[in-house]
Amino acid sequence: MARFAFLTHSLYHQGTSDPFAVVTQVATTADERPRVIGKTEIVKNNLSPHWAKIFTFEYQLGTPAKLAINIFDEVRKSDNKSMGSTVFEVDSLLSARGGTKTKKIRNGGTVTAVIRKSQGAGVLRFKMSGEGLKNQEGFLRKSDPFFELVRRDDTAGGATFNTVFRSEVVKDNLSPDWKQASIELSQLCGGNFDLPFFVKIYDHESDGKHESMGQFETTVNAMVQGAGNASIPVKLKGKDAGTVVLHKAELSLPQSTESSEEGVEEEMAQMSVSPSAIPRTANKPTFIDYVSGGCQLNVTVAIDFTGSNGDPRQPGTLHYLHQDGQLNDYEKAIMSILSILQKYDSDKKFPVLGFGAKYNGEIRHAFQCGTASEAVGVKGVLSAYRDVFGSGLVMSRPTVFNEVIEYAAGRAEQSLDAALASGGQTYSILLLLTDGCVSDIPATAECLKGIADKPISVVMVVSATVIFFCCSEVWHNIVILLSHASDRVWDRLTFRAWTFWTAWASRECGM
Repeated sequence: MARFAFLTHSLYHQGTSDPFAVVTQVATTADERPRVIGKTEIVKNNLSPHWAKIFTFEYQLGTPAKLAINIFDEVRKSDNKSMGSTVFEVDSLLSARGGTKTKKIRNGGTVTAVIRKSQGAGVLRFKMSGEGLKNQEGFLRKSDPFFELVRRDDTAGGATFNTVFRSEVVKDNLSPDWKQASIELSQLCGGNFDLPFFVKIYDHESDGKHESMGQFETTVNAMVQGAGNASIPVKLKGKDAGTVVLHKAELSLPQSTESSEEGVEEEMAQMSVSPSAIPRTANKPTFIDYVSGGCQLNVTVAIDFTGSNGDPRQPGTLHYLHQDGQLNDYEKAIMSILSILQKYDSDKKFPVLGFGAKYNGEIRHAFQCGTASEAVGVKGVLSAYRDVFGSGLVMSRPTVFNEVIEYAAGRAEQSLDAALASGGQTYSILLLLTDGCVSDIPATAECLKGIADKPISVVMVVSATVIFFCCSEVWHNIVILLSHASDRVWDRLTFRAWTFWTAWASRECGM
């Protein structure tokens, strides 16, 4: 699950407007249909609206997904007027620094979108009122108070403060009694009940320039513990500005149960929790957390050129270069997998290594493919791969992974050291393409053990064609290889057959 929020700036419109936005998940395949996720609230008289509405949607990492934002000016008793639109690619947004990106709107203005992983389940239900709030309207009038819940998110770009809830306006009242409200915990605190957030109170103005009436800081745990007519002081520029009474604060949390008849099933039951504190839940960081937190991804490609792949001049072999533009099995794997990984690689430059071929009578277990030390983009990697067949190589044996693994691990360590020196961080992936006929299983297992503490994952992609023809040998080798690996190596090694690259793309990028 992911949560998506955005704000606009300087929309083009003559006079004033009351903008709202509709978010649609765009169809990316022929059998899909666009799906409206929802729409924001209307912000009156504002050409730079900051909507409080947050959208939550299902997303599998590596699956193409686009979100269209269409902005309208609400017109009563007539058709709403379009104020512009733009489209964000979800994976591009995830890989952006801080998960934040700004795009221009066709009709003028900009939209800044923010995406985060959705964490935490359940709902906070609460009711508040104000007492003796400081008037912002002068002698003859009274303020029109409303409040916002503002969450702090720490990202690679620094701390950002995002409005996640906005209450109704209570007219002409310095002791407003706001309606009971509810908010999903994933939006308010990401499941961390001790995460501080602000309650900010404003005097509503028709021109959209709302006056601050003060604020206070709290947490979910503090609200639950303090509920029951507790008074909270409101501060405005360091001075007392009234109080807020917290009448109610209850949590509705999911509770899982097991069914012995049908196996393990999860059933959701609502449970109100009050007033004791809820322990903080530790969430293990995922691939999305690292990337949106500013971690740069580096990918190295290693390709098997051993004789067990077959004669590349013969149709039907793994390395056969089709004259009609078709891709062979290695090219399909490069195109399919690297097209996803490159979206999270900042410079999209990839070292391309080969192994298992002879040059001038000498077997080479790690050699550069192409003329450059790094290939640019997927097309550059494909070009470097094809260049090898005009370089005088002789496909040979044995099949040895160790040198390319050690090279990639060393490069990963150097990259991380350089990034840390400048206040950043990097993580590396070795995409190892092979026919699976490993020559020395114990040595390869030892090599993997040796890099268990390095900032790298090895993605081993094995040809499904070879598995079909050499099934017992290949799978037996893989089983032996993994049986030699420690638990830490399991975290570093991802194995998939090429036939299932789509499943790999959606499930294994979060390794």
